[in-house]
Amino acid sequence: MTMNPAELKGALEAVIYAADEPASIDQMVTAIGVEKSELRPVLDELIASFAADERGLEIRKVAGGYKFYTKAQHHDAVRRFIKGLRPPLRLTMPALETLAVISYKQPVTGPEIQEIRGVNCAGVIQTLLEKRLITTAGRKAVIGRPILYRTSKEFLMRFGLSDLDELPSLKEFEQLARQALGSDEGIAPIEPEDLAGGIAEDVAPVGSAAVDENSSGDAALSDATGSSETEASATESASANAAVADATKTDMVAEADSKTRAAENGS
Repeated sequence: MTMNPAELKGALEAVIYAADEPASIDQMVTAIGVEKSELRPVLDELIASFAADERGLEIRKVAGGYKFYTKAQHHDAVRRFIKGLRPPLRLTMPALETLAVISYKQPVTGPEIQEIRGVNCAGVIQTLLEKRLITTAGRKAVIGRPILYRTSKEFLMRFGLSDLDELPSLKEFEQLARQALGSDEGIAPIEPEDLAGGIAEDVAPVGSAAVDENSSGDAALSDATGSSETEASATESASANAAVADATKTDMVAEADSKTRAAENGS
């Protein structure tokens, strides 16, 4: 198919707009019927044209393809518009923390996630699977063959990332998540499935966990000390009772001997 640059530019714009998921170079080449060498410069020109300040949309390279996104300066207006159209993707803080662990440690197993976070994450992992932010990645070749988890293509799309190499630092991750999920409204309260997963106690910020652990340790030490003191007290009491019994027995034997000698002398 022969197209002049203007026609090719329009065709690319239409294909990227119509795609539900990021459109790859190969998909666009197949759909439009041109060579990659012909398509790439026109695609670059199209991306540059949407980068102009007066445009409300931009074309980003995400998840191995290209997709239209609203520009950051218009997010508030767009958010207000779509708020009534469909419920936004909302995550609890434990779910967000678990997603961060999977993002930076993938592929990772459930027990490994639980070891890092210190709580049962089964309920949160199920929530992330249902929201299609993570997916399974086979099984780890260890005893028990636990399931491996990794982030999904939906995760890259939601967070506007081309690939995992674009992941920000851990400090920047929460800010990026708030932007992707819709500011503070994207952070949901604890959900029942999270409570079922045993993660409700993990809502406290980092730092308080150490305090809680220390408090638990102090309580355990106090319990152990109390138990030891109780056992020691019981042991001392038993020893005292035994001593009294021995003394009584000795007195009774002595009294019997005295009576025996008196009877013999009387005879």
